[in-house]
Amino acid sequence: MEVLGRVKVINPVQQVSASFKKRELVVTTEEQYPQHILIEFTQDKTDLLNNYNVGEQVKVSINLRGREWVNPQGETKYFNSIQGWRIEKVHTEAPAAPASQMPPMPPAAAFEPATNFNEEEHDDLPF
Repeated sequence: MEVLGRVKVINPVQQVSASFKKRELVVTTEEQYPQHILIEFTQDKTDLLNNYNVGEQVKVSINLRGREWVNPQGETKYFNSIQGWRIEKVHTEAPAAPASQMPPMPPAAAFEPATNFNEEEHDDLPF
């Protein structure tokens, strides 16, 4: 799966335990109702965010993760997370050249008038 949008937040690396680290990224989608999506990068993937800045347009490859947890009272809870594993800059296309920079059209007088036109010829178009 992929998430497209602009980088809103890049948090610093969090060392959760001696053997686990994570880094959070927030991407804001660009649609009618923009969404702020929190994506976690873990372990060696935290370094992928080093070359990105707030405001850049990106495409993030993600996996959805789900966990089950039973609390001390015996109630089962479920948690979801979005885990990023690749990020790419999205290069927006260059705007089209303004009409003033387009090559001029030849004047209508540069075209020869049709001389072999006959209205009585049958049209062979299928419609």
